[in-house]
Amino acid sequence: MNIVTLLPFIVLIGAMFLMTRSAKKKQQAAARMRDDMQPGTGVRTIGGMYATVKEVSQDTVLLEVAPGVHAVYAKNAVGAVLEDEEYNRIVHGIEAAEDAPTVPDDASSLTEAADDEHIDLVKKDETEDDAVAADADDAQPKKTDGESDGK
Repeated sequence: MNIVTLLPFIVLIGAMFLMTRSAKKKQQAAARMRDDMQPGTGVRTIGGMYATVKEVSQDTVLLEVAPGVHAVYAKNAVGAVLEDEEYNRIVHGIEAAEDAPTVPDDASSLTEAADDEHIDLVKKDETEDDAVAADADDAQPKKTDGESDGK
């Protein structure tokens, strides 16, 4: 057999090896993340529910989904273990103390600086300057369909 005929098979086997290796790394990272859960940490389930870890056992985890409401989930149902800042921002609406710019609730604070200028929104009648400009436009011949400059 020739090496050229074996080349597509070698490339295919190499691609399959690389794909399974990256998937295996992701699975290991997810398992490591689930094993690192401790009581008191915030988590997001694969269903999108945010909760606080109360107890961790070998295959299950007890989550507090609301104050006084507990539910038992499989460890595989935990999609992400969240940092404390991120969990508080999402669940409680507590922002981290940063110098982030604040966004106003309405546009009134954005227009306060321009109160000195009054924009006139009333339609004006045609003035002499507009009439002279319109006459100048009429002085030039208009092109109609089929006519062009190059003949």
